[in-house]
Amino acid sequence: MGWEIVVGIESHVQLLTRSKLFSGASTRFGAAPNAQASAVDIALPGTLPVLNAKAVELAIRFGLAVNGRINRRSVFARKNYFYPDLPKGYQISQYESPIVQGGAVRMVLPEGEKEIRLTRAHLEEDAGKSLHEDFHGMTGIDLNRAGTPLLEVVSEPELRGAKEAVAYARTLHALVRWIEVCDGNMQEGSFRCDANVSVRRAGEERLGTRCEIKNLNSFRFLEHAIEHEARRQIALLEEGGTVAQETRLYDPERDATRAMRSKEDAPDYRYFPDPDLLPLVVSEEEIERVRAALPELPQARRERLVREYGLSAYDAAVLTSSRESAEYFEVAVRASGADPKLCANWQMGELAAALNRDALDYASSRIDAERLAGVLRRIADGTLSGRTAKRVFEVMWASRDDADAVIEREGLKQISDAGALERLIDEVLAANARQVEDYRAGKDKAFNALVGQVMKRSQGKANPARVNEILRRKLAR
Repeated sequence: MGWEIVVGIESHVQLLTRSKLFSGASTRFGAAPNAQASAVDIALPGTLPVLNAKAVELAIRFGLAVNGRINRRSVFARKNYFYPDLPKGYQISQYESPIVQGGAVRMVLPEGEKEIRLTRAHLEEDAGKSLHEDFHGMTGIDLNRAGTPLLEVVSEPELRGAKEAVAYARTLHALVRWIEVCDGNMQEGSFRCDANVSVRRAGEERLGTRCEIKNLNSFRFLEHAIEHEARRQIALLEEGGTVAQETRLYDPERDATRAMRSKEDAPDYRYFPDPDLLPLVVSEEEIERVRAALPELPQARRERLVREYGLSAYDAAVLTSSRESAEYFEVAVRASGADPKLCANWQMGELAAALNRDALDYASSRIDAERLAGVLRRIADGTLSGRTAKRVFEVMWASRDDADAVIEREGLKQISDAGALERLIDEVLAANARQVEDYRAGKDKAFNALVGQVMKRSQGKANPARVNEILRRKLAR
């Protein structure tokens, strides 16, 4: 209580290229250690870097998507530091002149939308990987990732607390996948976050001393790491101590952060322009070509779903959590002709639950949008009740049959014929004289019991709305 948590996020987004940033070596995941480390990647004497044009295009695409300024001239620099998995002794990055400056990410929170400004997004190559777990008393070095193209996206310190930080990271993750600049695979290291965390007394303007927590590769770890680090800093300050600016690591097994090294400032890296790389000059024609190829962006899609389909802002936000989800919804609506709200409810309900249960994404869903539309059509035309529609969905998920085939085979067609329903209701009324008397005596619960008896006698196939209508008419006599 009385403290405010301030967070800025540095996200390392692996660009979706087949080769590395400055060499032709493959970026394919899962190769044998050091099998994809070329002479350029390991800095053999006499080798020279050659910039990957596709990586530049993807960086521009991101900059346009966040309304950042694309610098027509940017410069690559050498960031000098020693680490065993950095074979050159420096990392090629951008410092004073990045390719993208400014921009913003708009995220949807329970209380509404919030815009987080970006400081910059710059191109840089990844380092290799140190392997500690597989070697007793030694460290292995795998240089396959050395030279992999990254876009480092730096936010302003405008996030307040762990939950906002996670919401921002999820939004950014969805965006880079949406515009196809990154596959977003966090298990493979394609999207990683560093969290800069500080605390200050509520109402203070000046930022506290920050600590950077490195290489958080899951949203759960990001949230836990920020929460723990904030508690650690608050405890230090309340005891009269001070927070040292440093880099820390999060240990998920202990749910704690631990010091890694004192935090370097930019001068410690001795940045200077890379003498082997010319300044990167981007033409207006290139920028406009990339702009023309951009898909409809998440915010624009959210607004259109509200406008065209009458959805709530919440439903539109959920359905646009990924490009695949948004496209699934629109295909289902068009193919079914059903009420958009009904489509949204089924996608966010039954379908989402099935995907989560079986750990599947939309691309691998066992029911595609056209087949779900078949269920929605039969709900809309009265063939299926909500209850039997769920049974049809379950059979479709297991069998991959379409809705009509399941309805025919399982005999699940809803009974809406007035004559058939009247016969069922007459049978129930004759067998439940006591409940009829109770209802006519003013006990409304008896009506629901009679409806339940009709549904039971029809094995759930009776049209509930028609049953209610006919039953009330008969009981009113």
